[in-house]
Formats: sequence, C-alpha cells, structure tokens
Amino acid sequence: MKKKLTLKFFIIISTIIALTACKSLPKKEMSEPLSRSLLGKGQLKAEDLADFFIQNNPDEDFDHICRFAQYYIDEAAAEGINSDVAFAQMCLETGFLRFGGLVQKEWHNYCGLGAMDPEHPGEIFETEELGVRAHIQHLQAYATTEEVKLNNELIDPRYNWVHKTKLAITIDDLTGTWATDPQYGAKIDAILVRLENW
Repeated sequence: MKKKLTLKFFIIISTIIALTACKSLPKKEMSEPLSRSLLGKGQLKAEDLADFFIQNNPDEDFDHICRFAQYYIDEAAAEGINSDVAFAQMCLETGFLRFGGLVQKEWHNYCGLGAMDPEHPGEIFETEELGVRAHIQHLQAYATTEEVKLNNELIDPRYNWVHKTKLAITIDDLTGTWATDPQYGAKIDAILVRLENW
C-alpha cells in the first residue's frame, strides 16, 4: 500500500513539473524601448522574434521561423543594421510571410525589393538567407554614406543606386524614400510597439 501511494505521489509530482515546464514563461521586461534607428544592434533574440511572428501567423513552423529570424540577426550584425527594425519591416512588407502582392513567396524577397508594377514585380533571390542578406544590404545602403562598404558579398542589385542618392537614419526617414506610403514609418513603428508590449 505504501509503495502504491509513493508511486502515485511521484507520478502526480512529475506531471505537475512537466506541465509547469511547458507553460509559457512570463513576458520579459524590456530594459529599454526598441531602437527606431536603422543602424545599431537589435535587442531581441531569434526565439523572441519567432514567438512574436507565430502569434501573427500560426500557419508557419516555429523552428523554421527561428532559423529565419537568426538570418536577420546574423546578417544585420555583419552590416551594422538594427535586426529588430529589419525583422519588423519584413513583417510589414510580406504580411508576416503571407505575401499576396506582386512578390511571390518563393522569390525570397522580404522587403519588396524592385517591386513596382506588374512589369517590375520584384527581385528574385535563390535562398532565404540570400533574400535576407539583400534586405539588410538595402537598409545599409539607405542608412550609411557612400564611403561605408559592405562586409558581405553584394547581393542587392539596387544597392549602388540607393547608396548614392538616399539617406535614412530612422524608420520615419523610410517614408517617402523606401516607400511612397505616407504612413510607412508609422506602420513599422506599430509593429515595433507590438514587439515591445508582447
């Protein structure tokens, strides 16, 4: 009888521990608001970005989005770009990878690069990683002067045109330069606010 009670007790305790471990951890408090600057280091880890993304598009696979978010972190770090801003911009541009506009999902074009009209539907990149690299390079082209060089091999076919003619320091500066939408910067900001409060 004593053995049966001990075994039952052990099973109950083990179940409680397992259920507690599977519960979501409480939201971590951010030490400071996310930067709206295009340059600098993002605060969020791949898992944080993937958790937020999946809440907005549960049809995607968490592990895949975690790897995808890590591409953003790694590529952004290589070029001195804010990965939080880049990821938020990708969410806006692709509708959380639902696409639906001119750009097709299999093109790995995560920022609408070159997408203007049906005759110019956008650039195509071979892999997800290269598509992310092109996005980061395009942001770097906007955020730096012509003297600042890329650290990775140039993938963005429109890089040199932008690097000589445009300059954007914050997400607000992308309004009217990256996109004609007068609310473009505000829309990226809204995603960053949701990331901060998530």
